[in-house]
Amino acid sequence: MKNYKNSTFGFGMHYYKKCIPVAVLTQLMSFAATVADLILPLILEMFIDYVICSNIPSQDSFFSLIFDLEKYPVHSWRLFIHLLIFSLSVLFIRIVLVYTKNLLNQIIGLKLETSLRYETYRKLMSLDSQTLSSFNSGELLQTINGDTIMYKDLFSLIIPAIADSIFALVLSIGILAKMSLWLLLVPGILTPVFVIELNKFKKISREKFEAIRSGNAAMNLTVQENIAAVRLVRAFTNEDFEEKKFNAANENLKKSHLEQISLSAKFEAVFNSIKQTAYIGTIAVSTLLVFSGHFQIGALVACSNYVLKIMNYVTNINNYFFRMQQQLVSGSKMMNFMAKKSAVKDKDESYENEKSSTEDFKINGGKKDVFSLNKNIKPEIIIKNASLSIDGNSILQNICVDIPYGKKLGITGSTGSGKSMLLETLVRNFELTDGGIFINGRNLRSYSLKELRSMFSYVFQEAFLFSNTIAANIDYAEKEDADFKDSFTAEEKEKIITAAKHAQAHDFVMKLPDEYETVVGERGMGLSGGQKQRLSIARALMKNAGVIILDDSTSALDTETEHKLLEDIKTYYPEKTIIICAHKISSLKDCDEILYMKDGQIAERGTFDELIKLNGHFAKVYEIQMMQKKSLVDYNSIKTPEN
Repeated sequence: MKNYKNSTFGFGMHYYKKCIPVAVLTQLMSFAATVADLILPLILEMFIDYVICSNIPSQDSFFSLIFDLEKYPVHSWRLFIHLLIFSLSVLFIRIVLVYTKNLLNQIIGLKLETSLRYETYRKLMSLDSQTLSSFNSGELLQTINGDTIMYKDLFSLIIPAIADSIFALVLSIGILAKMSLWLLLVPGILTPVFVIELNKFKKISREKFEAIRSGNAAMNLTVQENIAAVRLVRAFTNEDFEEKKFNAANENLKKSHLEQISLSAKFEAVFNSIKQTAYIGTIAVSTLLVFSGHFQIGALVACSNYVLKIMNYVTNINNYFFRMQQQLVSGSKMMNFMAKKSAVKDKDESYENEKSSTEDFKINGGKKDVFSLNKNIKPEIIIKNASLSIDGNSILQNICVDIPYGKKLGITGSTGSGKSMLLETLVRNFELTDGGIFINGRNLRSYSLKELRSMFSYVFQEAFLFSNTIAANIDYAEKEDADFKDSFTAEEKEKIITAAKHAQAHDFVMKLPDEYETVVGERGMGLSGGQKQRLSIARALMKNAGVIILDDSTSALDTETEHKLLEDIKTYYPEKTIIICAHKISSLKDCDEILYMKDGQIAERGTFDELIKLNGHFAKVYEIQMMQKKSLVDYNSIKTPEN
């Protein structure tokens, strides 16, 4: 993948090269089928001249190469039968060759398509969050799915077809030249006109195909957003607005296709006119040659066939170059996507020797550095002067936090204060622009992403469930080497249930129609926000990593359920490091240390009691939340009079 960036064609060749041996064999079969196809007009000539008209073949004719005149005299049933058998044999061979080469080309195309889709998907998974945000989901879907289908046709269909047409064109010209050089006069004059017109259409067609592709991407985005936001649309009764938006995207796509259809129609009209002119002109020339005695009637029929074939081949070449523009547009988009570099390297060896100081580890109890990493590691985390800027905007500024293993850390603050971004830097979803984070003495950039992320059980703000069973969603943390399980052993099921119980999810799961086998997600039963959050937490607990991160992941839970959940986690996972990010300050009461963040900085820090005594931002927010809670309790305690 080092040199493909120079051209769209080179990009595809990088993936196509492993198919070249089979492709060469397929192309040779195709050439053989072309030879068979070009023999058929010569057989037709022999039928007319030697079976019907009783002409005597010359010694250098095609007839003399395959038939003995003494054995198969002209104007005889024996010659007719043998010509018929010979023509049917040639036709059968051609059909078998064409069938086989088409089958092989389809297989090659599918292999290439699969490889391209796999590589683009792998690229998608390797890109960091910031880089991915530069694409919309419609564009990504079009790249991974639509473009791979379109681009593979360049190698499995277009290029082989162009090679076939050029090969057939050269042979046809050679056969016509052998008959008479005069027959090449009209095609020779009109071919440059073909080329000039093709160049005009090529540029315009590429622009039209780019418009179609953009329209498809916009349509994908519109449909995907409306599927995901269907409840929101209904809640705001904006069905008419979304319908207008969809219709606009639909009409735009239709307009792009109509413009392309109009261009294709003009293309066909121009080139068919040129082709028919060449055909009629050559017939006129060959007729004159018959009148002058240079040709026989059969040769006239044969040469008219070859002229028509020549013009068809030239037209095909132009058509394929015209269609190629669409494949090149798709290939260009894929190439640009694959050339995108992630801002987060998998493992940055330049940080291999950067370690936290001895003084730092005195704070952590003087524990030794640990350089091996697995799920059972006990991470000692030190965040030193961590700063993060995105597009010139400061997100985090000089954050310093010491998180020895087993610490319970709470983080709160107003919306946009940098809480979630700080947590995401721990797993390198975003890369610090200054400062560093050290785990067991090593800069986290020196770990591979897989090693690093294996330490964390992360529950994000937005709960996401796959379209699968509840059991499979919880067990997702245990998936290794693409092991897709439809059923679980008793031991595995027990682990799933245990994680669900600790996440306060077991009770509501047991009330579902199929309990843990209930399908949820996009096409399954809808769950409430709180239920989804609890299943997401169960999935994180199932992973059983050293650090549990709850990024505002209990926001949809009532106070009682949240309290039970946090108590269970602290009770059953006492040795784990737990980092809780929450707006509800009551969620952080039992934390060893609480950080109050404001404008990307730590404005206040300490235990719950210390921050209350400080009477700063934290205390004021807590006071407001308590007043709101009291008002809600008082409101709920009022009994509505009976009617």
